[in-house]
Amino acid sequence: MDILIATGIFAVVFILLLVLFTSRGGGGDQTREVLRRMARPEEDLDVSVMRRRRPDAGVAFLRNLNVLRRLEEMMWQAGIYTRVADVLLIMLGLFAGGFFLGQATSGDPLVSLLIGAALGSIPIVYIEFQRRRRLKAFAAQLPFALDLIKSSLEAGHSLQRSLQVVVGEFAEPLGSEFRTVLEQNRIGLPLGRALEDLLKRVPEEDLRLLVVAVKVQTEVGSSLAQIVGRLSEIVRVRQRLRLQIRALTAQSRMGGWVVGLLPIFVLGAFSLIQPGYVDQLFYDPTGQKILRIAIVLDLLAIVTIRRLLKVSY
Repeated sequence: MDILIATGIFAVVFILLLVLFTSRGGGGDQTREVLRRMARPEEDLDVSVMRRRRPDAGVAFLRNLNVLRRLEEMMWQAGIYTRVADVLLIMLGLFAGGFFLGQATSGDPLVSLLIGAALGSIPIVYIEFQRRRRLKAFAAQLPFALDLIKSSLEAGHSLQRSLQVVVGEFAEPLGSEFRTVLEQNRIGLPLGRALEDLLKRVPEEDLRLLVVAVKVQTEVGSSLAQIVGRLSEIVRVRQRLRLQIRALTAQSRMGGWVVGLLPIFVLGAFSLIQPGYVDQLFYDPTGQKILRIAIVLDLLAIVTIRRLLKVSY
C-alpha cells in the first residue's frame, strides 16, 4: 500500500510539473528568451544606461558559482528557451518524488537520496543529450555553409550578405544561429562581436576557426573568400579525422561498457537463477557494504576507461 501511495504521489507531482513546464513554453515566452539571447550580456552594459536587476537572495549564491549561468548556456546550446526556474522546479519535484518513492520501497535514507538524485538529474541528462545532438548537427552543416559563404564572397557580396544567403538556405540549427548573428549586427553590435557571441552559444572548435579568420581578415585585410575556402577544407579534414578516431576506438569503448555492465547482468542472473547465492549481498550488512563499494568501483572504472579513450586533437 505504501508503494502504491508513493507511486501515486510521484505521478501526480510529475504530471503537475510537466503541465507547468509546457504551459510556460509558449510563443511569447520563447520570443522574449530569443530577444534576451540577442542582447549583450549585462556585464558589458553601462550602468548609467541600464540599471542591473539585483538577483533574488535565494539564487544569489548559485549565480556567484555560475551554476545558473552554466545551466542557461546549456539550455541555449540545446535550443531550449525555457526559464531556468522552471527547470529547477522540475528537478526539485523529481528529486522529492524519487526520495519518497525510495523511502516507501526501501526505507534506507541513502538509497532514497540516490533514487531522488537519479530522477532529479533527468532534466540535465535530457538537456545535455539535446545539446550534443544540436552541436553535432551544426558541425555537420558548417562545411557546406562555408562553401556557400565562399561562393557568395567570390561573387562580390559582402560578408553580411553572404550570411543572409546562408540563413535562407540552411535550416535549424545553423540557419537560426546565423540569423541571430545578423539580428545582433542589425541592432548595432559589430559583426566580430556577434560571431564571438555565436561561439559562446555554439562552442565548436571548427566555428572558432571561422571567427578567428574573420577577425584576421578585419585586421589584415586579406581575401576572405580564400580564407573561408581553405577553412572549409580544414573543417572537413578535422571531421574526417574525428570519425576515424571514433572508428578506431569503437572496440575499446564497447569493451569498457561490457566490462562495466557485466557484473550487473551477472548479479541479476544469479538473483533469478539462484537467489540464495546473492542473499548475503542484499540482506547482510557486510554484504550491503561490499555491494556499495563494488558499485562505486564499477562506476569509477567506466569513467576511467572513457577518459583514457578520449583523444584531444
